[in-house]
Amino acid sequence: MTDKKLLMGNEAIALGAMEAGVQVVTGYPGTPSTEALETIARYANRCGIYTEWSSNEKVALETAAGAAYSGAKALVTMKQVGLNVASDPLMSLSYIGVKGALVLLVADDPGPHSSQTEQDTRAFGHFANIPVLDPATPQEAYELTKLAFELSHEFEIPIILRTTTRVSHSCGDVVVEAAEPVPVEAIEEGFVKDRRWTIFPKLTAERHPWLESVQEKLSERFSELSFNSVAGSGKIGIIASGVSALYVKEAIEAVRGFEELFTLFRVGTVYPFPEKAALSFLKGIDRLLVAEELDPYLEEQALQLIGKAHLPVDVYGKKNGFFPVSGEYNVDIVIDSLNRALAAYGESLRLSHASPAVSREKLPPLPIRAPALCAGCMHRAVFYAFKQAAKQLKKESQTDTIFSGDIGCYTLGNAYPLNMVDTCLCMGAGISLAGGLYHTNPKTKQVAFIGDSTFFHSGIPAVINAVYNGANITLAVLDNRTTAMTGHQPHPGVGITALGNVSKAIDIADVVRSCGVEYVKIVNTVDPDSLESCIKAAKEAMNFNGPSVLVFKGKCVGITKPDKYYKINPEACTGCGFCIKELGCPVINLDGDKPVIQDNCSGCGLCAQICPSEAICIGGVKL
Repeated sequence: MTDKKLLMGNEAIALGAMEAGVQVVTGYPGTPSTEALETIARYANRCGIYTEWSSNEKVALETAAGAAYSGAKALVTMKQVGLNVASDPLMSLSYIGVKGALVLLVADDPGPHSSQTEQDTRAFGHFANIPVLDPATPQEAYELTKLAFELSHEFEIPIILRTTTRVSHSCGDVVVEAAEPVPVEAIEEGFVKDRRWTIFPKLTAERHPWLESVQEKLSERFSELSFNSVAGSGKIGIIASGVSALYVKEAIEAVRGFEELFTLFRVGTVYPFPEKAALSFLKGIDRLLVAEELDPYLEEQALQLIGKAHLPVDVYGKKNGFFPVSGEYNVDIVIDSLNRALAAYGESLRLSHASPAVSREKLPPLPIRAPALCAGCMHRAVFYAFKQAAKQLKKESQTDTIFSGDIGCYTLGNAYPLNMVDTCLCMGAGISLAGGLYHTNPKTKQVAFIGDSTFFHSGIPAVINAVYNGANITLAVLDNRTTAMTGHQPHPGVGITALGNVSKAIDIADVVRSCGVEYVKIVNTVDPDSLESCIKAAKEAMNFNGPSVLVFKGKCVGITKPDKYYKINPEACTGCGFCIKELGCPVINLDGDKPVIQDNCSGCGLCAQICPSEAICIGGVKL
């Protein structure tokens, strides 16, 4: 029985996984992958699917691997930078293989919209010998998810389902089938002891030839699948995968009557490359245009095949400058690139843009919308407190302070006027960077900021390293009781699981004490008069000789409703603008020559605590 539903790509993946019989789902929240696990979590209790938000992607993959060793069908969700964290177990898993099925949803972020990198998971799959499927639409995402579980079980190897932001977050009609879920309790045999689960060098040497043979078999299989399709019969060949194939399709339609000049080879199973299907396509064309986001993966595969088969086909792609080598594509970018390639070949044919009546050069520039911490965010108060403490330290002892940030909402502490993030690399790295900076800049003070979820993700080993190697640093843990950056998912410190069940909450202060940190203090940021206590705590911790940790506890304003708000008393306000210059709160703006507080104030009271004329008060009436 089938049904048609309007689904986001991530939702389609979730339903495809459930139809495939997924029994264990793990992951770490990361845009643009998050909604896949969240969708499954809504059904998990009713369907008997074990689902968890893990402490990081490495742990998520290892947990899922254990389930797959036991015969379960498992899914792991992450974004492309999360794959870096999970890469250590994944590289070994390709040799060991699995017993049930193991699928990794890895969502790439061309642009990037919310990531540190633009890395291409297709290339990672090639490097790791892990098959990669690359859907272009929510319907394909649904179908390729089911195929991924089928292939993983048949070939006993992990499979990567690689999406991009425009596939994960786009919506479309998806024809789905009703299937009975397979609860985790239905696993019969379970884990069976076998030498194959222990990856010693001897086993690796034995399994490597098997792993290479699997790639050949899958290439043969992929060449027969409809996800690798050829449309058209022209001598101008175009190869594309993922959402880029849709951009090409729209660009070709813009030719208006000359569509027969083109042949499009749309690749849905990108690694191992479907050589037989590609060779059949290449023999029918005399020049090839390659449209793909990020790495020239398809271009390199095509060039190798053309060379091996000695085909007289000219290739136009990233390597010779006809397509952008980075960034997210769209229809207009693809049209421009196709036109450059056609002009270089001597074609007079010109593809028209999707909106020919509007010149992009004539469009007014978009207004600048710099990212900023939310109004009332507890992080702003902590940053401001450390800024004042650092000023006092500088005045008293001529000591400069370096502030190392991390990945999360608090990365925005780098913005004007706070300017409180001097370094930012990857999750958990702020603490380690501070340690490295201390050992090379011993006359400066090092302060690292990390969020509560990131602390559990990858901050703990860095704390241990700082203690072990005597790094004189101060760590500020910004505990707002949620994973705020990706949509307020729970984490080990909250005491709530992905399914909403109550569990043991792991106390951050207890953890750092167990790591050997001698100076640990909990600071409450909820109190509207907490700024002075935050400054005092920051200064005291920075003056401590050795690793020190302050755990700042508060609430994320994104999930709490304010019980009060602040206004500016115009009679008391002198128009000095100190509140704007110091804090950068998005609800405080100038109206003429005086600041005003908008109605969406979150009631933190930080501005009232710093106002030199005491003009800011609850409800606008001075108390």
